Amino acid sequence: MSQTSNALFAEYFASCPELLFVASAGGGLLHENEALREVIGPASAEGTTLAELAHPEDRAALLDAWAKLEQADEPVCFRVRLRDARGAYRPLSCNAKRSPDRSAVFGAFRATPEIGEEALTNLRNKARILDSIAEHVDGMSFWALRPDGICFYHDGTGVERIGLKRGQLVGVNWIELYGNQPDSGGDDVSGLDTPDMRKWFDGKVRRFRTDSLGTHWDNWVTPLRGEDGEAGGGLLGLSFDISESKRTEKELRAQLQQIEAQQKVIRDLSTPIIEVWDGVLTLPMVGTVDSMRTADVMDSLLSKIVEKQARFAILDLTGVEVVDTQVASHLIELVTAIRLLGADGIVAGIKPNVAQTMVALGLDLSQLNTQRNLRAALQHAIRSMTRPENPPRNGAATAGAGAAAPGLPARG
Repeated sequence: MSQTSNALFAEYFASCPELLFVASAGGGLLHENEALREVIGPASAEGTTLAELAHPEDRAALLDAWAKLEQADEPVCFRVRLRDARGAYRPLSCNAKRSPDRSAVFGAFRATPEIGEEALTNLRNKARILDSIAEHVDGMSFWALRPDGICFYHDGTGVERIGLKRGQLVGVNWIELYGNQPDSGGDDVSGLDTPDMRKWFDGKVRRFRTDSLGTHWDNWVTPLRGEDGEAGGGLLGLSFDISESKRTEKELRAQLQQIEAQQKVIRDLSTPIIEVWDGVLTLPMVGTVDSMRTADVMDSLLSKIVEKQARFAILDLTGVEVVDTQVASHLIELVTAIRLLGADGIVAGIKPNVAQTMVALGLDLSQLNTQRNLRAALQHAIRSMTRPENPPRNGAATAGAGAAAPGLPARG
């Protein structure tokens, strides 16, 4: 840089109306322009640090912002009250950045509007509430972005669960970091698009779920208002670690699938279809017969009849004590379906109370083949299959000239 340029730069730095300063890495003022010197007085000449000039209640926030400057390459903005030449504290906003060689900090202060004591108290209370939530609510992560995508707040116990430090992403442009990545498969539960982060700054509230390094998150994104109270001040994100609930949900689903499989086995065991004779199937039923169980019986029994080419299907209700009001009609439908397949359906062992239920429904039971018990039903089926075919009624096919008429002796 030429001497002329150096002189111009020095003149600009000295006479700039902004409150400019150069500080050491530790926060000690190295250079300040005339505008800033008029505000803080001769204190800087004694090597005073900014933390010493700050209001006691603002020193922690100042040191925190200074620590973020050590990690971030982007500017860091913060507010602080500095003691002026008269000993009063003046509210200022600061925009600071590390020098390229990271040995110093370049910054500028601007005056901020005076805040009433009541409003200031409210702000401090809100800050304490937010800090308490971020510190003690397990698995929650807070993050806030400026309209340009620069993160200015990143805290919460959930941050550490994905291997990051609290505040690690402050000063990072999240749009550049995450915005160009493909959709991670998040489940948008709000009906709004979420993969493109640039769309988040449209003033809408969004909720979606994402997976990050094996951790499941339920995310809320809400708009922030600017200092003028208008929209466009950035956005606030709340992320809740729901990994435990997702694991519990997965376990419950697995248990439900196991229970359904067990129930199917129990239903199959409770309605065994047995081939007791060639062409004769029997289905012993025990316990309470309801509509669901009858529907299962119909499906399995009809399939078995076709598979075995059975001629008879016996429904043994000897062990059935109770039926619901729809079972009787289902039984009749089942017998009708058996008949349509070319087989005969027999209902055996009906108890008195079951019979009363069936009669009380007023159903047509005339086509229902019933037997007293399973033994009687088996005898009926076997007798029907072994009975010889009836001869022709008039004997025309076998009668000759000397054949005897029915009931009369043959002629000699």
